[in-house]
Amino acid sequence: NKVDLISDDDRRWKLEHPEIPQRTGKLNDVSKFDAAFFGVHFKQAHTMDPMCRMLLEKAYEAIVDSGYNPRQLRGTCTGVFIGACFSESEKTWFYEKLQVNGFGITGCSRAMLANRISYWLGINGPSYTVDSACSSSLYALEHAYKSIRDGHCDAAIVGGCNLCLHPYVSLQFARLGVLSQDGRCKSFDESANGYCRSEAVCIVYLQKAKDARRVYATVVHAKTNCDGYKEQGITFPSGPLQQRLLEEFYEECQVSPSSLAWVEAHGTGTRVGDPEEVKALENVFCPGRQSPLQIGSVKSNIGHSEPASGLCSVTKVLIAMETGFIPPNINLKTPRKDIDAFYNGKIDVVTEKTPWDGGMVGINSFGFGGANCHVLLKWNEKNKINGGAPNDEIPRVVPASGRTEQAVDTILSDVESRGIDVEYVKLLHEVHTEEIPGHIFRGFTVLTPNNTARTRSIKYYPGDKIPVWYVFSGMGSQWAGMGKALMKIPVFATAIQKCHQVLKPKGVDIVSIITDNDPTIFDNILNSFVGIAAIQIGLVDVLTTIGVVPDHMIGHSVGELGCAYADGCFTAEQMILAAYFRGLASIQSKLITGAMAAIGMGYQDVKDMVPPEIDVACHNSAGSCTISGPAAIVKAFVAKLQEQKIF
Repeated sequence: NKVDLISDDDRRWKLEHPEIPQRTGKLNDVSKFDAAFFGVHFKQAHTMDPMCRMLLEKAYEAIVDSGYNPRQLRGTCTGVFIGACFSESEKTWFYEKLQVNGFGITGCSRAMLANRISYWLGINGPSYTVDSACSSSLYALEHAYKSIRDGHCDAAIVGGCNLCLHPYVSLQFARLGVLSQDGRCKSFDESANGYCRSEAVCIVYLQKAKDARRVYATVVHAKTNCDGYKEQGITFPSGPLQQRLLEEFYEECQVSPSSLAWVEAHGTGTRVGDPEEVKALENVFCPGRQSPLQIGSVKSNIGHSEPASGLCSVTKVLIAMETGFIPPNINLKTPRKDIDAFYNGKIDVVTEKTPWDGGMVGINSFGFGGANCHVLLKWNEKNKINGGAPNDEIPRVVPASGRTEQAVDTILSDVESRGIDVEYVKLLHEVHTEEIPGHIFRGFTVLTPNNTARTRSIKYYPGDKIPVWYVFSGMGSQWAGMGKALMKIPVFATAIQKCHQVLKPKGVDIVSIITDNDPTIFDNILNSFVGIAAIQIGLVDVLTTIGVVPDHMIGHSVGELGCAYADGCFTAEQMILAAYFRGLASIQSKLITGAMAAIGMGYQDVKDMVPPEIDVACHNSAGSCTISGPAAIVKAFVAKLQEQKIF
């Protein structure tokens, strides 16, 4: 989108020094942290490196984004690999604050960048911080990839972080001669004069493909090497060693370099770095190529986030894989004239939003001490079945939880804006299978086909389990077609078919009874008994399938049979047969034909209105009661009430 994310505000420092560029890339909300949620002591939170705080936040986001609940990782052999270099806040806590409480050591130790995540999640795999300068986070990814491949861990949280908090660090880089005085990364441009420092905190969750619930890309291979000794000095990049890394890399993974259409380069915009890298790319990727190799560098857009820059490049590649477009470089007006590949048609820098057809992408990341890394990612070419749309018309209940009501509202609003995407809904179901400790607000939304109706609720959760009651209704709760919509639920339909097989030999068609819209279907009392019982069996099976376990249950009339089934006292066959024979007894008995009716009046209002043959059988509430008596008299009395608009 060609947006320059570098700014010249003074959020980090107000020092004006002629050698320090005023333009830097800055993150928002560096000072904010939910210490209670991450189990961090108040004093520790105030003496903790902000990078450590933000890595915790991003680790949580990455895990949830993958479709996992953080609790599901506890006790697993999951590793944590973090790329980082400088802690620009440690000077404050080590040397300037006079009130020393010991928390500064655990707050600013770079080991804690990884260890704190392992501690919070309760995971037991390898946990350490990698420092190879600007290639640190891609080195961390390489370590994680090989640790999983070699069986040292089953999954890995991989991160990179960089915050520019102290002006003198920038002064050191400026005097090293690598910073652009105008604060712009002009990668591959003739006017390139160094890079712009930037902040970034990135986390990816790396898993074995068989365990992944959400896949953005697959790591095909990862490899590192080092320049070693160079006559020009330790910080001078070595194109020949970069080339050797790439040649060995693609030979090992048996992928032809010419098959790649795009490589995300390191591309810092330094005078010596860009030519060395592009020459290595030309020598490895361009022989036998039919079209120019496309390259880019995200540093032109966001600046150089140093140890975090490798994962920033990965993020850019994932955006392209998700959208189908390569994000364009900015700050490129005239390609460097000392790089022949830009002028002989071998390599093009992507400067416009460019369609990308998928495949594999190589990513470079080089440290200024000569630590080189290359990673190959393959896009997830699997398409959603039917575009994620359901093949039925069943509404979906989508739960969500969060630290605040606004957090839950944001999640639910996002879900509602998408319509029904069954894969996305399934992902959210996986996340919320268990509670997330500290989430004190819970909510849900019901997604319906074509958004014809919507039900939503968000409530504060005090931490106490709300009892689940099963209330089974009795006679009078039936209505024509009451099971028609429910038959769309496979579990419910299966339960009804079981009942159907039991009743079929007795000449009863339970499917027709609960789906027929004929208003006279329940004039036969037998149909009422078996209809209500079958519905209750189906509903219990549906609730059991989704993991609902009642704390209490109560039933009235035929609903007592529902209690027996839900409690495991009756099988479905026993319950439906009990209902059948209870209804059959009512038909075959030689008693006066009776009837009952629920009316919308309380006992005090109706007691003087009823004929002597009718009794008020149930005092339901101040505005509701049930009457009983001979069928003909009850029918006549109900008709009289209906004429008065009472029922």
